[in-house]
Amino acid sequence: MRVATIDIGTNTTLLLVAERTEDGLVVPLAERAEITRLGRGIGGDGLLREENVARTLQVLASYADEARALQAPVFAIGTEGLRRAPNAAAFLQPAATLLGSPVKVISGDREAHLTFLAAKQSFPAEAEGDVVVIDIGGGSTEIIIATQGAIRFRQSLPLGSVRLTEAFIRCDPPRADEARDLAAHVNDLLGPVPFPVQSTLIGTAGTVTTLAAMAQDLRDYDPAAVHGFRLTREALHAQVLRLGRANQAEREQMAGLDPRRADVVYAGAILLECLVKQAAADGVLVSDRGIRWGLAFEQLGLGISAS
Repeated sequence: MRVATIDIGTNTTLLLVAERTEDGLVVPLAERAEITRLGRGIGGDGLLREENVARTLQVLASYADEARALQAPVFAIGTEGLRRAPNAAAFLQPAATLLGSPVKVISGDREAHLTFLAAKQSFPAEAEGDVVVIDIGGGSTEIIIATQGAIRFRQSLPLGSVRLTEAFIRCDPPRADEARDLAAHVNDLLGPVPFPVQSTLIGTAGTVTTLAAMAQDLRDYDPAAVHGFRLTREALHAQVLRLGRANQAEREQMAGLDPRRADVVYAGAILLECLVKQAAADGVLVSDRGIRWGLAFEQLGLGISAS
């Protein structure tokens, strides 16, 4: 049995085609990720821009072709950028035609469920204890706290690399006061989160995986090197300092950093550092498997559906 799952985020559009083998393993047949910026402007009116809609639809057309070639039914979901967009129908209608199935715009709670399912399946030993799973997107961040595999807290917060960049970062290189204001805003929203005293912090999505790749100085992104990598608090802080001192052109040349992410990664890095500090963690266990994996696990019978 095989499925194609597509995650249409504020910043990135991702494809996974996966197959469940007879012994119950889920193996990827194809994975792709394109920075399409569908939700650029999320910090303002939330409207989808025509050029971003066109770019994302073009990527979806290629994903649909790949899924059909691999004979995999398509399950597509949209997150914060589409949740907020007053004109989401301008994207959702042609997207459904291209894919042959509708794009389901999911709630933050549903997004958190899929994020946790992916983490639980990827790191079963860690999931047996106290874990905090964080998914930093372009428009929102999902936080899930679980004990022995059971979720006891989950929340979607309006914090993301694109949203925070648009709201706080105006100079190149960023000014120190911009970084301070951004961190203060993040910490205000994180304050009520009941982080456990001792837990494993698992992080997923593009900001986290990018910082892991940068910490390893990877010239070419390698999922095997990133998935399961432990990004220490010290290594993360080093990247925050490095990004904060660089301008856009310099960031675009950094190993491990996709140039198309260079304008928003600094805000995402500050957000991640705030999360690590608030959770009193010594670092973050990095997962290359986000909600597209959670959706695949679910569709392949390895998770409990949540509405």
